[in-house]
Amino acid sequence: MQTVFTEQAPTAIGPYSQAKLVEPFLFTSGQIPVDPVTNLVVEGGIASQTDMVMKNLAAVLAAADLSLSDVVKTTCFLSDMADFAVFNAVYETHFGEHKPARSCVAVKTLPKNVLVEVEAIAVRSK
Repeated sequence: MQTVFTEQAPTAIGPYSQAKLVEPFLFTSGQIPVDPVTNLVVEGGIASQTDMVMKNLAAVLAAADLSLSDVVKTTCFLSDMADFAVFNAVYETHFGEHKPARSCVAVKTLPKNVLVEVEAIAVRSK
């Protein structure tokens, strides 16, 4: 089991890793919309926050030599299901034609009171 870390995504805000690689699988922790440069939650609502989450997720995957096209399953958490349509639109721009299995649930609150969090399981198919 290998711990995956990149400075291109936010550092963990608790006692956990950005991801764990257990070949051929990568299990990511939930990514929230924190800009890894400023360490601040991005402003601008669900679209901006979803975009940052997906960029952070892609950075963690890249640190393990994987990409969004290697993701087989995501779990998505929204603080308000009214954001579902906008979340989907931004999420889809990052995955394109690749459509991993997914669960999407509304939760009462998320860390740092963000609007969205996404975690993923990816597989190395080489």
